[in-house]
Amino acid sequence: MLKMIFSRVSRIWKRLFVLSPAPQDTKKQVTSSEREEEKEVKKTEEISVERVAEACPYCSSKQFVKRGTRKKKRESVQLYLCRSCRKTFTARFVKGRQYPLHTVIDALNYYHLGYSFTETASIMRVKHAVDVPAPTVSAWVEEFKDWCPYHRMREYALKTFRPKEAVEVTSMAHRQIYRFRYHRAKLSLLLEDYKHRNFGRIRDYLESVSAETPHQYFQDGDRISETKERFSYEGVYLRAKENYATKIARFVLQAVNENKFRHEALQRFMIATDSVTVATEVPVYITGEDIEHLSKVLGFTIAGFEEWKKSKKRILITGHIDFLQVRNGQIHILDYKPHAEKERPIEQLTWYALALSRLTGVRLYEFVCAWFDDTHYFEFYPLHVVMKKTKRGGKARKKKWDAELKVGMARSLTDVTALPGKRRPSIVEKI
Repeated sequence: MLKMIFSRVSRIWKRLFVLSPAPQDTKKQVTSSEREEEKEVKKTEEISVERVAEACPYCSSKQFVKRGTRKKKRESVQLYLCRSCRKTFTARFVKGRQYPLHTVIDALNYYHLGYSFTETASIMRVKHAVDVPAPTVSAWVEEFKDWCPYHRMREYALKTFRPKEAVEVTSMAHRQIYRFRYHRAKLSLLLEDYKHRNFGRIRDYLESVSAETPHQYFQDGDRISETKERFSYEGVYLRAKENYATKIARFVLQAVNENKFRHEALQRFMIATDSVTVATEVPVYITGEDIEHLSKVLGFTIAGFEEWKKSKKRILITGHIDFLQVRNGQIHILDYKPHAEKERPIEQLTWYALALSRLTGVRLYEFVCAWFDDTHYFEFYPLHVVMKKTKRGGKARKKKWDAELKVGMARSLTDVTALPGKRRPSIVEKI
């Protein structure tokens, strides 16, 4: 009898105190699960502190200081306090986002490449470890369609090109890594326009870049961006304005936290969502034979050609075009330059146009060159740089250009350019 009672009591004792977890053990289990959850949250969070603000959006004052950060669910936003108007602001103009802005931008890129809302959400889940519902992607596309003019062409492009075939991407080791991107679907649609009927050679060249580019040239040749020869700016007029390039730059660059990633982020967005950007980081080169043809046959005034010829040195100049656009019946060569107002890349852009003209056979008359940032956009005709007409056409050309463009003011480059080492006047004043 006593044995039965003892065994029953021992079973109850084990059940209550031995087999059941103690309160402190439960606390440890909860703490460990919380830690695991925190680790998962850290993996899914992509903390992106945006670039430093340049001015107060309320009063344009540059007298401001940092005022801590605002912690959000998936990111941290830097706050600033303006000392002039005493208002708090951030460096972003797109606010109220539940997801980091760079995730939104990446989703817009993949959708406009041709992927569906569901496929884009799956890509975001794998790439950024963020669970973005398909309806949220749809809402982003609708909200930011003003920054993505390609959405009008997307439906027609999908009829002939699948998402993986629409854009060709090639990495080229030309002293450093350049990522060439070419949007086949977009260029095919643009070439259907009657104004662009003569630009089929541009497509032929872009199609051949991946397979036929002489990579050795880019190891041996001089870089276009480092050429010191200066063209004559007589009769060359510069036009300052704002367009989609500056608008897109303002939108994209607010989500880039390191300067070295600005070009890449802007190129990825414009090749996917802009309606006229057909290629980025396009490799071009020009040889001494090409320059001699331009000089003797076409009558162009090429800076430094006579000195090169006397030295009997092999002439080979190479470069990469940041953005290549086809619009308004012309080919636009664009270069992104931070603080564009202080830059004068006239020679660099002119050499790009000369090289691409020789490689494609398209007349230099069809080219327009420009450089821009998120505030300013400056463009000029490269033909005016290398071909000088009679002096009587200077003012007439300026008036005709202003009348045709109707926006902005053509200004002589000699008024805004100085010799190296001297202070150059502002491009945008008096415009």
